[in-house]
Amino acid sequence: MATLAIFVGTYFVLAIGRLPGFRIDRPGAALIGASLMVAIDAISFDDALASIDFRTLALLLGMMIVVANLRLAGFFQAVSAWALHAAHGPVTLLAGVTFASGILSALFVNDTICLVLAPLVLEVTLSQKRNPVPYLLAVAMGSNCGSVATITGNPQNMLIGGLSRIPYPEFTAVLAPVAVLSLAVTFLLLWLFYRNELRGGPPVEVTAPKVRVNRVLLAKAAVVSAGMLVFFMAGWPVARVAIVAGALLLITRRVKPAKVYEQIDWPLLLMFSGLFIVVEAVERSAYGQHLMEYAEHWGLHGIAALSAWSALLSNLLSNVPAVLVFRPVITVMADPKLGWLTLAMSSTLAGNLTLVGSVANLIVVQQARHRVKISFWEYTRVGLPLGLVTLAIGVLVLEWWAL
Repeated sequence: MATLAIFVGTYFVLAIGRLPGFRIDRPGAALIGASLMVAIDAISFDDALASIDFRTLALLLGMMIVVANLRLAGFFQAVSAWALHAAHGPVTLLAGVTFASGILSALFVNDTICLVLAPLVLEVTLSQKRNPVPYLLAVAMGSNCGSVATITGNPQNMLIGGLSRIPYPEFTAVLAPVAVLSLAVTFLLLWLFYRNELRGGPPVEVTAPKVRVNRVLLAKAAVVSAGMLVFFMAGWPVARVAIVAGALLLITRRVKPAKVYEQIDWPLLLMFSGLFIVVEAVERSAYGQHLMEYAEHWGLHGIAALSAWSALLSNLLSNVPAVLVFRPVITVMADPKLGWLTLAMSSTLAGNLTLVGSVANLIVVQQARHRVKISFWEYTRVGLPLGLVTLAIGVLVLEWWAL
């Protein structure tokens, strides 16, 4: 009962963001929960350390270093500015923003793409006296849809890649079609909901924003990133490739290491570590011994049912904690690989259902808050149908793949 109480308490704080009356955030809750599990001997200290999947942490850290170097070099700003400049009308601008956000998010981490792309889109649309909301929604929703395609698209996929050890090419071969179809649906729904705005007004004449680029750092980061992606697609272990790529980029005379370290999401790494221990302790308890019974009772062995529960918990708890909740269940399924792919698809696409369903959504809203307001309803009226349609697409694709 103590183990269950700690688990529930930890996930309660994860769900609401912080403990009322205390300055305890999500990473702090994960660390406290892990420490209490050790304190009550639900898991020994040595077993707690062993339960942390350092492969996943290495993948996250390596990708964060690579993305930090690309961002400091001006890579994302330059690519985003070029994509915006290529647009010659409101509809093509919407399409360009949607697919640029999705493609970049598939290659790198979606949260970073939103941080870079949202201010550029806001600047361009306001300068053209356009309503920026549909284009900002395209950034957030496109990043969620595009990131489903690869292991490195978002933190929950990296977690799943580390736990499942599914090769990068196989993961992408299965879920890239889901991402492409979802991006197409994103564009169509945004056009449908905002067609009056997209039809009216003068033609869009985008002037590419001035972007500062560190050419030497950009060349180095681009070469290392390209090599990393080549090794990913060749089937090399993603964690090993990512951490080596990150280490190579730290060998420099031009960039202070502190600037790179400032870009790393250390609290996310802390939260991952704590949750590994919390979930492992529950798995070792009496509750963990009946996981298959629970899974069969709730129908979690099926793609549709697992997707539905994953989408629900991802919006209640956030997608990373939700993925770890399902870890014990996935490992005892008849086809764990199918379970992991289903979890990656559903936990990511569920981010489009509501404004709070994805960190990417909140980043876009936060970036634009001083100049335009995106309400919960404004987002949900597009996001809810988009999430339901894309989840259905994902289920159908995975059902076909499983045949």
